[in-house]
Amino acid sequence: MATRTIMLRSGDARDIALVDTLMAAAFDPRFGEAWTRSQALGVMAMPGVRLTLALLDDQPAGFALVRSVTDEAELLLLAVDPTYRRRGVATALLRGIVDDGRAGGVADLHLEVRAGNDAVRLYTAHGFAKVGERRGYYRGKTGQVYDAHTYRRAL
Repeated sequence: MATRTIMLRSGDARDIALVDTLMAAAFDPRFGEAWTRSQALGVMAMPGVRLTLALLDDQPAGFALVRSVTDEAELLLLAVDPTYRRRGVATALLRGIVDDGRAGGVADLHLEVRAGNDAVRLYTAHGFAKVGERRGYYRGKTGQVYDAHTYRRAL
C-alpha cells in the first residue's frame, strides 16, 4: 500500500485559478456556497487573510481561507476536491489553521456552514461547537434559501 503525503503550503492571488478549480469541484452549485473569482481575490487582498493549499501526492486537493483580526480568526472557506475526500486533507488543513492560529496568538476560531452540510461532522470532531444560526443565509441557483450555522472553537 502506497503512503500518501499531504503537504500544506501558503498561497496568494497567483493561485486563484487553482482556488477556482477546487471551489467548482468541491461546492455543489445548488447551495450557493462557492465564491466568485472576484470575491475570493477581494478577500485575499485584505489584511490578515491567509490562503493555505493542500497537495496530496503533489496534486492540488484542497484549500482553506482564513481571516485573523487581533485574537480571533474566521475560517472563511474550506474546500476539498471530491476526488480527495476522506483521505485526511480537510483534517490536515484544519490542523494547520489551528497551529497557525495558536502561533499567531488567536484565542478563538469561528466558522459558519450550511445547515445539513456533511462538513459539520468534521468540524465537531475537531472541537467546534455550534454557537448561532443565520436564517436564509445561503441562496442557491434556483432561489432556494438555506440556513447557516455558526461554530466556535477555543484555541
